[in-house]
Parts: sequence; structure tokens; C-alpha cells
Amino acid sequence: MLRIINFSFRSYRYFCFQIYFTMKVFKFGGASVKDSMAVKNVASILKRYSSDKLIVVLSAMGKSTNKLEEIVAAMKTKNIEQFTLLVNELKDFHLDILDSLFIEPHSDIYNEIENIFKTIRKRFDEPFSNNYSFEYDQIVSLGEVISSKIVYAYLCNQKFSCGWSDSRELIRTNEKYQEGKIEWQKTEELIKNKLLPKFNNEDIIVTQGFIGHTNEGHTTTLGREGSDFTAGIYAFCSNAESVTIWKDVPGMLNADPKYFSNTIKLDQISFKEAIELSYYGASVIHPKTIKPLQNKGIPLFVKSFIHPDDPGTIIHDSTNYDALVPSFIVKKKQILFSIRPIDFSFIAEDHLSDIFTRLASSGIKINVMQNSALSFSIISDEKDACPENLISILGENFKVRYNNNLELVTIRHYDQETIDLVSKGKIVILEQRTRKTIRLVLK
Repeated sequence: MLRIINFSFRSYRYFCFQIYFTMKVFKFGGASVKDSMAVKNVASILKRYSSDKLIVVLSAMGKSTNKLEEIVAAMKTKNIEQFTLLVNELKDFHLDILDSLFIEPHSDIYNEIENIFKTIRKRFDEPFSNNYSFEYDQIVSLGEVISSKIVYAYLCNQKFSCGWSDSRELIRTNEKYQEGKIEWQKTEELIKNKLLPKFNNEDIIVTQGFIGHTNEGHTTTLGREGSDFTAGIYAFCSNAESVTIWKDVPGMLNADPKYFSNTIKLDQISFKEAIELSYYGASVIHPKTIKPLQNKGIPLFVKSFIHPDDPGTIIHDSTNYDALVPSFIVKKKQILFSIRPIDFSFIAEDHLSDIFTRLASSGIKINVMQNSALSFSIISDEKDACPENLISILGENFKVRYNNNLELVTIRHYDQETIDLVSKGKIVILEQRTRKTIRLVLK
């Protein structure tokens, strides 16, 4: 009888939480926590939302992930001098941030960070797994753990009402290390049972992006843009009101300012448009972040942590604003392969099936493809597509020619003016056009 009453009481509390509190998810990337001033800026942003319940998802600080990747490489080769140098550099980087945030150097956070670095050093003496991706995930994931512990400690020091949660206990994935696939049902269960009840006592829960865990408890990472994706996961599983990704840009721009002057901020776009732009190479938001939000209609804001009061960009259901401004995506260093059967036969379904099977086995990713009666053409990133490798893979049945150092430009909601702008002074090698998108391979 007592167990039934206890269960009912907890269910009632959770029910009340769902009714009376709205949830927002904030994600802060490495640039937004790159030093002590950046951490203090995060705190100043959170103060603006003192009436909200917030899940705060953090990336590793600054370029910590790159350093941790170098540490894993040194572990693999058992280069103790390089390993020690890198670990000391990374530790000193974080200690400098701590020294600037905390007056008292003997606070608990120093001990916590020291223990993490002891774990890294201890792992050097252990056998390196044959599964490099497994070793990668156990070490590189610690960047997010360190970042979240430092920010959490600072927020507590500043008297915020906050708690800390471990994504390595909340986000369940399969065992595909470095690119863990989410087990959604179990993840939703864990977040609802372990994280959300904390909001009965706290206003802010600090956690980590990019990382998760397997059923056996091993740490995994979620691949490219994993921290943004984490924000989407927490929002989906908690039925959040919104997600905000804080960046060093004013919002989503219609073009990369490195390649185009007079860029325009996109005030509003649809989930569909954001996925299209990301698919073609826009770097602000990854499609896997957007999809769970689209499934529940949870709006996504992209805002500037430099100017946090500016409106930024909102990504939501409405498509009414998608076609107002042409958007440009540029990919440099592209390579065009032209593939022809050596017997001069037509390119038929059996040829295409054979080509795709061989491309998949080689790991080459296709950015554009086009076929004619006698040839099949693909565009890939030069860094991922070695011509000699492809010729070796296909040479038995196909003749392969290639043209490198090309540029791929995609224009959404194009007009003739934008086409003339991007192709001025260049040769158009290949063109694909639909009602809303044109793709140009330029030399």
C-alpha cells in the first residue's frame, strides 16, 4: 500500500511539473566557453532567463577536443613524451580558467579536474584497444565533462539554482563508437526519470553535449555537430518549449561572409529549409539536430552570445519566409569524376549498381551526381576522394577521368542575378537546376 501511495505522489509531482513549468534548452559551443571571460558571459546570459527552467548543454572549452584527439594519437603510439606534454598543456589551459573564476584555489572543483586528468594519465599504461574509435570516445568525451563541471561550479559559486547531470548516464546509444546512434525510447525514459525530477529543486541543469553511453556503460560520442544534436535530444525527450544555440554569429546568414560581402541574416526559416541548407553544406546547424525538433514542432533559435539581446534566427514550422532571400553555399576543393564503361556500352542500372557498391566500400561521399547515356559523373570533396584509389576500385570495368580544384556552389531560391554573381569570370563545368535550387560546378 505504501509503495502505491509513494508512486502516486511522485507521479503527481511530475504531473505538476509538466503543467506549471516551461522548459528551454540552451547549447553553448566551445567558442562560448573558451576562457574565463566567456564563462562569465554565459552566466550573464543565464541571468536574463531567471524565470525559466533551463537545460544547459555544453561543448568542450575552446579547442580542447583537438588537443584530446592528439592525446589519443599519442596513446596509440605509446609516445610518452608527447602524451605528457599534451596532457600538461590541456590541464594548464583549464587551470588558468579556474584561477580566473575562483578566488579560493582549493575549492572542490580543482580536485574534480585533477581526478579527471589522473584518469587520462592512468589510461596511458593500459593496453590500447584494437578499436580506435572506442579509445577515442573514452578520452575525447572528457572535454565536455571538464567543461560542464567548471561551468556548473562557477554558477553555483554565483548563487544560481542549478544542478549537474551526466549525459553518459542519460543518452543511450548503440555501440557505434565515434558516431553513436540514439536509442530514443530508452533515452527518453532516462531523461524523464533521472533529469526532469531535478527541476523540482533546481532552475538550471548543466550537462554535456556530444556524449552518451552504451547499454554496458561505455562512453560513446555522437559524431559531427554532436553537441547541437544533444540539445535536440534533450528538447525532444523533455518536450521543451524551445532550443537556443548560442554562437559567435548574429544568426543564420544567407552566405558565408568569407566568400560573399553584404550577407543577409535570415530572420525566420522553416525546418525544411534549414535541413536543405545543411544538406548542401551550410555549417550553422546539422540536419540531425533539426529533425527531432521538427517532429515535435519545437522552435530552434540561433542567437549571438556576443549580443544576446538581438533576436537572431528562428527555425520553425512555417515556410512563409523561406523564399525571401537567396542563400548561397560554397564548397571549395571539389573533384569531378567522369566514369565510363570500358566497353562503350550504355550506363544502365547494372552499371550504376556496381558503381555505387564500389563507391560505398571506398567511403567516398557524393556531393553531386549526374549521368548521361555513356557516362556517370560525381562530385566529391578532394580530401575524401583519392583519384588513384577510385581508379583502382573501378578500373577493372570502367575508365575514370577527373578534374580537380573545382568549386561547388549551391543557390537556394535563385534568380538570374545570383547565378551571374557566383559564375562571373568562371567556367561552368556542370549545372543542375530544380524549381528552388541550382547547383553549379565552377572552374
